[in-house]
Amino acid sequence: MVRYGCFPFVLCLAACNPPASEDYASRPSVVEERTSPTEPIDSPDTEGAAWAMSETSGRLLYGKPGHAPLLSLACEDGTLVYTRYVAADPNAKAVLALIGNGHVERLWIDAEEDEERWLWRGRLAADDPRLEVLTGPRRVEATVPGAGSVALNASRAPGEFVTACAAELTPPPAPQEDPA
Repeated sequence: MVRYGCFPFVLCLAACNPPASEDYASRPSVVEERTSPTEPIDSPDTEGAAWAMSETSGRLLYGKPGHAPLLSLACEDGTLVYTRYVAADPNAKAVLALIGNGHVERLWIDAEEDEERWLWRGRLAADDPRLEVLTGPRRVEATVPGAGSVALNASRAPGEFVTACAAELTPPPAPQEDPA
């Protein structure tokens, strides 16, 4: 009898609240509607593209001679900064997929504002094992969704750059011997 005693009370409570779908169309939107992302671009032609050190910034640039770079590597105190030079949506986040040299890696890459434009940029400790994808002598495919796929032609330059950047990491101090 106790089980059925609360049943009328539950029915009364349910009758007080309209179903979730009632008058749904007239409810105000809680969040702003998202605008669509920019249209994806085609992959650039990389025939004749090569790696070269920038004379002014200390970055390793990849692209066709005489044209804007497609990708760059920079070193900041043992941190490798990788940049894909293509327009990005403000504050967007993505994954840079790297395939080559016997590796498949995915690195975080975010849209960052750079001189009034948004570019894809990511950072990773230069001694991170995931960067081995760049240290081999073979071709690497670098893809950011919507920003095309860049074929990084075979070169030892990125591997040498990553190795040199990792050397900038300060090793932890050696433990001091106990004088006792």
